[in-house]
Amino acid sequence: MASRAIPSAAVPSFGPKSARRLLVFGGLALVAAGMLFGDIFAVFVLHQNARLQGEALIAATRAVAARNPTAVKDIFEHLGGTLEDRGTKVDAHVHMIDAGYLALLLALLQPFVALSTSRKKFLATLFIAGGLLLPIGIFLIHYVGVAYSPFPVIGWGSIVADSAGALLIIALLGEAWGLWNYACGRGSAAETNFPQEDSWSRRSLLSGGTVLVLLGFLHGAWYAAADLYRQEAQEATILHAMVDDAAAKNLPGAANEVMNLDNLSGEKAVNIAAHSHIIEFGVLAILLSFIQPYVFLSEDWKRRWVKLLLAGSLILPLFVLLELKFGLVAGGIADLGGLMVIIALIAMLVGVLRYSGSMDASLGDGR
Repeated sequence: MASRAIPSAAVPSFGPKSARRLLVFGGLALVAAGMLFGDIFAVFVLHQNARLQGEALIAATRAVAARNPTAVKDIFEHLGGTLEDRGTKVDAHVHMIDAGYLALLLALLQPFVALSTSRKKFLATLFIAGGLLLPIGIFLIHYVGVAYSPFPVIGWGSIVADSAGALLIIALLGEAWGLWNYACGRGSAAETNFPQEDSWSRRSLLSGGTVLVLLGFLHGAWYAAADLYRQEAQEATILHAMVDDAAAKNLPGAANEVMNLDNLSGEKAVNIAAHSHIIEFGVLAILLSFIQPYVFLSEDWKRRWVKLLLAGSLILPLFVLLELKFGLVAGGIADLGGLMVIIALIAMLVGVLRYSGSMDASLGDGR
């Protein structure tokens, strides 16, 4: 079997305009921006949107009782717009954060992408641009619609989002080609890998992130086994009862079923949100552990930001679960937990910006 031609002289790769630094900085910025948008959405849109959905369903039951199919159609068209408004904002929030996670992962893989420095930088720029434009396009779908669009059913928001998705795909295909080159032993000088720093911050992020992911999986398994299927069956029962009450002109009964549906939807939503958020925060902590050598802050400040991030990562999903019992108070504390994570991310982002290349220089001297 032929040996892989990997050169011994690796080059430092966290310069001000390097692909790895661009991916780390862009990834952190995307995650922080996505979380900030999610916090704003939760405070100003999410709960109000849920109230509008309940009001629309009550109005629909009244229209059914009045035997007014036109009103029912209009109400559900309006409800569809309300759901689209919520859905596009949730999708924008999720896609921006996930693009940030993927950018951080690509930064870790850069030593194994056998492409020229200029091509790596081009792919990194392409990816960050796509990661930024994709959620913007998704966000605009509800507001722009199909106005002035060259297509009858696809608006400019969708066009921007789909084009950004194409940029991401092209960038990922380019990175995959570089990984294939590395696997085949092709390519020029390899980059240095992230230095193996054995600091408290790195160990805490790695172990804390692992614990968070484990807790998320355990909660998800418990919820699926104990409540999920029961709630799905209960949801169908409530919908049937709501329609039957409306058809029988039992408006108080129909309104009660709408309230039951709202409560059930809220119970499902908080469990799913807590499950997904704690796992996402765990993955984020694990990814952040690998870039700590390039966060140019003192160890004391690193510890403060790590503690803040891990504390917020626990507070947010915990108090999301408690929203059903304590209402907006728990929701406010959950938003505060999200803000703690955002502040810690911004602090680490500043540390990456302050990095002057001392670690790369020491690695180069060591060789």
